[in-house]
Amino acid sequence: MFTTNIDVSDLAGKLALPVTGKEHDACPATDVLRRVGDKWSVLVVVLLGRGVQRYGELDRAIENISQRMLTRTLRNLERDGLVHRTTYPTVPVTVEYGLTLLGETLLGPISALSLWAVAHQHDIEAARAVFDKQNPGKLM
Repeated sequence: MFTTNIDVSDLAGKLALPVTGKEHDACPATDVLRRVGDKWSVLVVVLLGRGVQRYGELDRAIENISQRMLTRTLRNLERDGLVHRTTYPTVPVTVEYGLTLLGETLLGPISALSLWAVAHQHDIEAARAVFDKQNPGKLM
């Protein structure tokens, strides 16, 4: 049995049922999970957790991300107050990115989720194998 110090009933007990699409969309947790649940945001936050980096450093550190997608990800994180952008009047212009204080507070939950994922990776793979065997061709 997995134990935790989080009482989910505190969250679930406050949900009016049925949960409407409007309520789901307006939920702060849903909003944040959309941001950090995209393909690149968590990786960018983790990399910036190492310290301030220039755009080019981030671009080289992440394989297979287009410049457009990196720019979009950084802008969204900046808009959410998780990343700050500093420009220096050099030729060419130097741009650096770093985590804000708010962004730094996201590193703990990301770390906890990462540790959980690593600890349960084999359990999830085994469950998928059982499901796939019992439900051939029924993948989402």
